[in-house]
Amino acid sequence: MTAFHAATVAYMNRQCKSPEPCVLVIFGATGDLTSRKLLPALYNLALDSQLPKNFVCVAFARKDKTDQEFRDEMLEAVSNFSRVKPIDKKLWKSFSSKIFYHRSDFHEDEGYENLRERLEGFDKKFKTKGNRLYYLSTQPSFFSLVTDKLKEHELIYNYSSSQEDKWSRVIVEKPFGHDLQSAEQLQHEMTSQLNENQIFRIDHYLGKETVQNILLFRFSNLFFEANWNNRYVDHIQISVSEDMGVGTRGKFWEEAGMLRDIVQNHMMQLLSLVAMEPPTCLNANAIRNEKVKVVESIRPFELDKIDKYAVRGQYGKGKIKEGQVKGYRQEDNVDPKSNVETFVALELFIDNWRWSGVPFYLRAGKRLPSRATEIAVVFKEIPGFLFETQGAKVEQNVLVIRIQPDEGISLRMNCKVPGLTALQPVKMDFQYGEYFKATPPEAYERLLYDCMIGDNTLFARADEVMASWRLLTPLLEKWNEEPPMKFPNYPAGTWGPKESDQLLERSGRQWL
Repeated sequence: MTAFHAATVAYMNRQCKSPEPCVLVIFGATGDLTSRKLLPALYNLALDSQLPKNFVCVAFARKDKTDQEFRDEMLEAVSNFSRVKPIDKKLWKSFSSKIFYHRSDFHEDEGYENLRERLEGFDKKFKTKGNRLYYLSTQPSFFSLVTDKLKEHELIYNYSSSQEDKWSRVIVEKPFGHDLQSAEQLQHEMTSQLNENQIFRIDHYLGKETVQNILLFRFSNLFFEANWNNRYVDHIQISVSEDMGVGTRGKFWEEAGMLRDIVQNHMMQLLSLVAMEPPTCLNANAIRNEKVKVVESIRPFELDKIDKYAVRGQYGKGKIKEGQVKGYRQEDNVDPKSNVETFVALELFIDNWRWSGVPFYLRAGKRLPSRATEIAVVFKEIPGFLFETQGAKVEQNVLVIRIQPDEGISLRMNCKVPGLTALQPVKMDFQYGEYFKATPPEAYERLLYDCMIGDNTLFARADEVMASWRLLTPLLEKWNEEPPMKFPNYPAGTWGPKESDQLLERSGRQWL
């Protein structure tokens, strides 16, 4: 068996590995993420027998609650948001008996001392062996404070992999920094207390079944991988469209914007998976090495020609699904004169052997006509002289990888119309749920499981994060220096500003 084959088998069989006993501590546990995603994911892992038998979950937050009050709240949350319904009452009774609430502010030393005593007690009672997983479901401004306090109170430890008899890991939510400088500062602060392999930068897109399938789809199907290059591919489109507005997140959005919130992390992850070279094997470092190479190969923006490659937009009032909605500047906690972008479209080029000359088009926006995330690989036109005399139009082949809401893959190709000498594009369509007769696991289920087994394949490494910020920070700075003159520039319910269409039209292309 070759090293690549052995690593591939290991990659495919990771789900068979049982996580070691551990305690998961969720900081900021009274937020929506815990109730809507984390606790339902943990419950589903327990339902699928993928949670350690010796497992404890501790909710760390500022509000006054008892263990039972928090458990009751989580029962309601899991009942509403679990992918498996109804709740198994017997399983919930056993599962919830290991959920505890710990009240403390993030800066209180006493709270961390009490936490250490409680965790040591759980180690004895539930035999969790001192293994610790800390989930920082907090504002990024608290990441350094919490890790400093954890280290100060001996709640994290830095054993080498050859010596450790217990482990501690820290999960952080995006965004990791606000720009390149802040990301580098945050990395410096966190690695003063943690080793890089202890930091799990979570991106829920990478937990989605279709995203995980990109690597296997590419590298296990010769007829696609052989054509996955600039000889056959005309261009690639990556779209993240949302029909919702900013809702209750106006304050957050005013500090972030679409480029920081979606493009810098989610979309760059998708781009790197689609464009990467075959890794030497399917272990975490080999895969992440190739992803970093892609991001580092993206051509920097020519800032004096920025409008040629980058479009920003902000939604105004309009109509979504027959309902009238307000514009971004009328949303709660938003500046009435805000220049924050809710739409971004980019044209990028990867300057390497495989992708030289192939444009990658990225589009992300709020208040668009529908909710969808997909990758479209548009293949080049074939010479059409065979069909010119018969007036047939030969459509380009398009492979679409749908990430949400209906996970699957479709392929558009040309076929003859029965009885006529004419061509018509047809679509072959595969849907995960329909084919496998099962609901795919939620993204957080896979990611929490991987954290517990110590597999960081689906988590962003520091150099990948920095490469992404290095590319996009000059664009952010340019936009900050030159405020837009025409915001809002697209009505809610449309596909963004007209400049987005022009980004493709000048080369004879169009958004799908």
